[in-house]
Amino acid sequence: MNIALWVVAGLLAAAYAAGGSLKVVMPKEKIAAFGASSKWVDDFGGTTVKTIGALEVLAAIGLVLPAALDIAPVLVPFAALGVVLIMAGATLTRVRRREFALMAVDLVYLALAAFVVWGRFGPESFG
Repeated sequence: MNIALWVVAGLLAAAYAAGGSLKVVMPKEKIAAFGASSKWVDDFGGTTVKTIGALEVLAAIGLVLPAALDIAPVLVPFAALGVVLIMAGATLTRVRRREFALMAVDLVYLALAAFVVWGRFGPESFG
């Protein structure tokens, strides 16, 4: 179980570090040009998109660094909980935009983050 939690947390961290970094450094118009799955940025201001990106980068760091460095590893499930909240917001945005097919990916990320929350607060906690 511990290995599975590390793998899932690592994959989530990689995805959120990459996606969050793009949101922080690119203007929202360029993000929207990526395609249909990125049109959600049209519903938000540029500062909000950058804030979401910064939160994603912080979550990515929090998913692995505290445990890898053995400095406050109890922060890992809280970072995963942050990802759950981000993805809940993403899912609500998809519902509001009636992008139900695209919502499936958001729900997968939400479920993976919830798995890390459950595992690190529960059977494989660092505490």
